[in-house]
Amino acid sequence: MPIKFKLVERKDWSKGAPEGATLFYAQPVGGEIISFEELCESIAEETALTSADVKACFDRCSRHMSRHLREGRAVRMGEIGTFRPSVGSKGAKTKEEFQVATMMKKPGITFIPGKMIQEAREKITFTRVKDPNEAKGGTPDSESPDEI
Repeated sequence: MPIKFKLVERKDWSKGAPEGATLFYAQPVGGEIISFEELCESIAEETALTSADVKACFDRCSRHMSRHLREGRAVRMGEIGTFRPSVGSKGAKTKEEFQVATMMKKPGITFIPGKMIQEAREKITFTRVKDPNEAKGGTPDSESPDEI
């Protein structure tokens, strides 16, 4: 199923753009959210585990991942991918001037998708949802040049 998007007009922030210039950008149209419970039930249906077992596994997994990430370790989650801590800071002119308490930025977590998720990303397609105010006519959505 393609990801639906609509076109929205926003200010043109590109270098040298004239004052008041705008461009149209793709904005995703709200997709369905799969609940944690639904995900656990789906996994349970394909395994010998119960939904409660799957939930318990995710709970333990997040606790252990959190500990390892806090300790600066990357965590490889099989086909899901790898999570690793990322850090940044403001710059100092000399090593002596660098102050950890004031110059370190809030740490982040970088996610690098595994092969299966990367393949899913490469297979994503898009279809444009037309604004109801746009003129009617043209070709049906299935033949739309806006679908890739």
